[in-house]
Amino acid sequence: MACRRRAAVLLWRKVYSNTLHPKSYSSSSSFSSSTSTSSAQETVKRVLPPKYRLTWGRLLTGTLLGLGIGGGAYVSTVDEATFCGWLFTATKYLNPLFSLLDPEDAHRFAIWAAVRGLVPREKRPDPPILEVEVWGRKFSNPVGLAAGFDKNAEAVEGLLGMGFGFMEVGSVTPIPQEGNPRPRVFRLPDQGAIINRYGFNSEGIVVVAKRLGAQHGKRKLAETSSTTGPVSSLQQKPGGKAGPGLLGVNIGKNKTSEDAAADYVQGVHTLSQFADYLVINVSSPNTPGLRQLQGRKQLKDLVKKVLSARDEMQWGEEGPPPLLVKIAPDLSKQDLHDIAAVALTLRLDGLIISNTTIERPDSVIGLPHADETGGLSGKPVFKLSTEILKEMYRLTRGRITLIGCGGVSSGEDAYKKIRAGATLVQLYTAFAYEGPALIPQIKAELAACLERDGFKSVQEAVGADLR
Repeated sequence: MACRRRAAVLLWRKVYSNTLHPKSYSSSSSFSSSTSTSSAQETVKRVLPPKYRLTWGRLLTGTLLGLGIGGGAYVSTVDEATFCGWLFTATKYLNPLFSLLDPEDAHRFAIWAAVRGLVPREKRPDPPILEVEVWGRKFSNPVGLAAGFDKNAEAVEGLLGMGFGFMEVGSVTPIPQEGNPRPRVFRLPDQGAIINRYGFNSEGIVVVAKRLGAQHGKRKLAETSSTTGPVSSLQQKPGGKAGPGLLGVNIGKNKTSEDAAADYVQGVHTLSQFADYLVINVSSPNTPGLRQLQGRKQLKDLVKKVLSARDEMQWGEEGPPPLLVKIAPDLSKQDLHDIAAVALTLRLDGLIISNTTIERPDSVIGLPHADETGGLSGKPVFKLSTEILKEMYRLTRGRITLIGCGGVSSGEDAYKKIRAGATLVQLYTAFAYEGPALIPQIKAELAACLERDGFKSVQEAVGADLR
């Protein structure tokens, strides 16, 4: 039985390898491909008798049909929560297949799958200890998906449905732009890190506005049809304008734009009506001159114009969406003082700390791709971004909501961000490596950390290390 199971595993490895890489692109890969195919055929011969030997396509189709039928039978015998947990666990075994793809192709495939609902949907309620209220809006949990994953708001429903408390789309630029040429994404798997130089590749605000408008309308229709008693308010339960979680819209500027403020104002006018919160991105290292907007005078002038654009619009009882600024981790103490002063003076609603770094910590030096130009994200950024987070919490005296982003890959990491001053946290790179199963894992671990240290809520733990 064990031998047969081992043979089946080997067979699946060969099937997936040949499915994802059907062609060879060099003499060496051609040899490898032919060797793999021959080996896979030998495996088939050992596992199946001659009359049942099928082509790759038939084998894969039959297996998927079998899984579908078997899965349906399994669903009928278990409760929804158990099956939901099983689906998330199953992604642990499928996600490593993404490493066989080019990083950007894997990214696009993940979005494609989420758009079509080919990702698990969280049916289990979040632990009550994780619920957070910020800006008058309720988050069922403080774990969100950072901007950059769903740049064009293609998969909002599928991604929020996986159990994130919130997510951020973008960065969105006024005019569509291609970004930097490929290759522009590089894995550093030994360190759980990624270097990217996408360069604000965006389909533009018009396309994104249409998608978000459709999603918002769908959400409102669902609320109307599900209301059986008095009209309920979105504020009575977690959720926002796009689904069960809240939606942030991250706005950027075009690479060739000579008036950055005009770009951000245009983004606010077009997209803010669909956002639960707005983000000004002035910290991407991949757009020339962008980080100069973090200077005290430049940032103050920019934020004033964006706030004015937001406030001149018509808003209902909920009021305008909160405005945040996303900053870099590569800032001097004086830079941090200046940003804190602007945030307090203009009463910004929040700061996201932080974006990717252009620095290369010792842990990545010498690794393949470590010398590539671009922003580094993932585990090597955790310490740096958390130190910046802690300093900004001290400078703002806890009066401004902070979102901790950078290197979060476990519930313990999220908890450390919260103790350093973050009310909310965001994932990106760890999610790209580990897939959907990471989301419930982090939430469970975070709840356990809070309970272990005697906190009754996330809010009680915010800034605990600085008290």
